[in-house]
Amino acid sequence: MTDVFEMDETTKMKWYKIVFALKKDFGKKPDMNGFLFLIGMRELGQTREFSKDEKMDLMHIATCALLSLEGYYELEHYDKDGWPHFTLLKELPYADLLKQETFLRRLIVKYFEKNDLIVDNEG
Repeated sequence: MTDVFEMDETTKMKWYKIVFALKKDFGKKPDMNGFLFLIGMRELGQTREFSKDEKMDLMHIATCALLSLEGYYELEHYDKDGWPHFTLLKELPYADLLKQETFLRRLIVKYFEKNDLIVDNEG
């Protein structure tokens, strides 16, 4: 894959499998914010009610965690409340919103695979 903003057919199929599984679990198809919120909660390791600002922070954590899979960010430390903090290692290439979403989808698939959150043997 030469363009970071593209997904091959195998990755697309995995993406749809993840979307379908979450739709089945939650009763509706998650949008990108939903994915980022879930990944942020998983990275934080806390399940509780979050304020609006904390929800935004969770989505930022998820974005950094996803981009760390490609070497754009690195986990620096956890603060006293258990929130992870990341350091930017390299600038992201410019892309329009559609390409950014495709890039995040590809990284979500990679994240789910890395953390054994998807099962490949389902039909």
